[in-house]
Amino acid sequence: MTLLKSPMLPSLLTDKWLSDFFDNDRFFDADWLKRMQVVPAVNVKELDKEFEIEMAAPGLNKKDFKINIENGVMTIFTEKKEEKEEKEDNFTRREFNYSSFTRSFNLPENINPEKIDARYEDGILRILLTKKVLTPATPAKLIEVK
Repeated sequence: MTLLKSPMLPSLLTDKWLSDFFDNDRFFDADWLKRMQVVPAVNVKELDKEFEIEMAAPGLNKKDFKINIENGVMTIFTEKKEEKEEKEDNFTRREFNYSSFTRSFNLPENINPEKIDARYEDGILRILLTKKVLTPATPAKLIEVK
C-alpha cells in the first residue's frame, strides 16, 4: 500500500462529495431518518400490590395524553401541535411545531383494568396498575361413566 500526498486539501465548494450528498434524494429519503423517532424513556417497577410505570415526557400537558387499554395491551399516545405567529411592521414570522409518540405495553393477566390511575406532574407521567389476585385454575377432573 502506498500513501499519496494530495497537493490540495478538500474544498467544500469544489469537491463533488458535498453536492452528491445534498443534490439527490439519498439524504432526505434515508432510512435512518425514517427510523428516527423520539420515544420517551420508561421505568417499570413491580411492587407488592401494583406495577408503576414512569415515563419522562417533559413539555406536555395532561390533556396531551391518551391512554387506552384493549385486549390486554395498554397504549399511550400523545400529540402536540403548536403554532406561533409574530407580526411587526416589516415582517411576519410563523413557527410550527408538531410532536407525537405511541408506546404500547402488554399487560400481565393479574392487572385489574378497573383500577388504573394515571397522573402527570413535573414532566413525568406515572401510571399505577393495581394487581388482582388470580384464582388458580381448577385441575382437570375425570368423570366416570356409569
